[in-house]
Amino acid sequence: MTRPTFDPAELPPVAGTVSTAEADLALAARDWGGLVSLRPRVVVRPRTTADVAAVVGFAAGRSIPVAVRGAGHSAYGQAQTPGGIVLDLTGLDTVHEVTAGGAVVGAGARWRQVLEATLGYGLAPAVLADYLELTVGGTLAVGGLGGASHRHGAQTDLVTELEVVTGTGEVLTCSARENAGLFDAMRAGLGHCGVITGASVALRTAHRRVRRWTLYYDTLPRLLEDQRLAVGEERFDHVQGQLELEADGQWAWRLDVAGYFSPPWEPDADTLLDGLGFDPERTVVEDFGYLDFLGRMAEGEALLREEGSWFHPHPWLNVLLPDEAVQEVVSETVAETGRAELGAAGLVLLYPVPAARLTTPLLRRPDGELVWLFALLRTGSPDDPRHNARLLDLNRTAYERALAAGGFTYPINALPMTGADWREHYGDAWDTVAEAKSRWDPKNVLGGTLRLT
Repeated sequence: MTRPTFDPAELPPVAGTVSTAEADLALAARDWGGLVSLRPRVVVRPRTTADVAAVVGFAAGRSIPVAVRGAGHSAYGQAQTPGGIVLDLTGLDTVHEVTAGGAVVGAGARWRQVLEATLGYGLAPAVLADYLELTVGGTLAVGGLGGASHRHGAQTDLVTELEVVTGTGEVLTCSARENAGLFDAMRAGLGHCGVITGASVALRTAHRRVRRWTLYYDTLPRLLEDQRLAVGEERFDHVQGQLELEADGQWAWRLDVAGYFSPPWEPDADTLLDGLGFDPERTVVEDFGYLDFLGRMAEGEALLREEGSWFHPHPWLNVLLPDEAVQEVVSETVAETGRAELGAAGLVLLYPVPAARLTTPLLRRPDGELVWLFALLRTGSPDDPRHNARLLDLNRTAYERALAAGGFTYPINALPMTGADWREHYGDAWDTVAEAKSRWDPKNVLGGTLRLT
């Protein structure tokens, strides 16, 4: 589709900033994935919801594409738009209110900001992603899964209200009681129907300490069996499987489980670990402060930044798998994944989540009682585009394997998707998605590079 050109000087006045500076355009054309670079015509950094409404309304009137950027953590240009408008929401980062009923926050706030603010009241969000520097709006647009999802679901299941600017520039509040259709279209809706500018997030009592057990297994089946047991009995507050590629090219099967506590009470290891089939000689037990544990990636980030691989391409793939297929799909995928395919700083993660916990309509998931998030977090090459293209091909192969087994994409990936792919992804929800898009974004200006048709 040919989009009209425009002069940024024609944009309506905003309280924030409007930039066509080379450095700002170049930054907006980069993301975590490092595989796509599409330069916008202008970058707008709104300071208020009214700014967002004015810019989106202007864009809708002229059919100018708009992409919404938060932390820039997209993997394949999802928050980019060639020749269009990038809305950088990081200025909407205020934590407006914290009460026992929840936190009211700007969409550009990073989850670390939210957590630090709520801990001052002895409260915390029930589910946080592993990386706290993601923005609230960014994770709510895709779902938001983490090590506590087995108990509490996705972050989109725990948000109680959203402030949204629709694709026509209208500002609406939505929840399960008010504008419920928009609420369902926005949670895990990939930004197709509006721009999240604020959110009310449910909170729970925060503990002071965390004890983590790192357990190792001889086989993948035994790791999966113990994850099922740990989740089914809700023994732990945090459950995360990890596949470690060792120097000899063999895989090690690791399970991180953690219990939150406030002294003088402490977790009972004998009860929590009873019946698990790990290797006791390799077990590592560590205690953390609550914030230190939830922000545990900060130390690794610093190291990766120092040695440089933080800035390399990241052709990631995340899929949701049915329980009956997880062992086969994971085994076949890691069999074709060596150090070259994973990268020096790559990770493979496995999170089991009871399907009943995942209630967000557009967070598409497999049938069955247990769902697995399988995250293949590759690191690519900074100077070999052909190698990175091969990794994208491997992502497509792994995705189609997951699809054939009844799985779904968890759509934060370096995975080009066609209109046919999206129709297959949404399945019987396609008509609902298409109707919502037509109603809330009739000029089809939102969604960045994630085009449904």
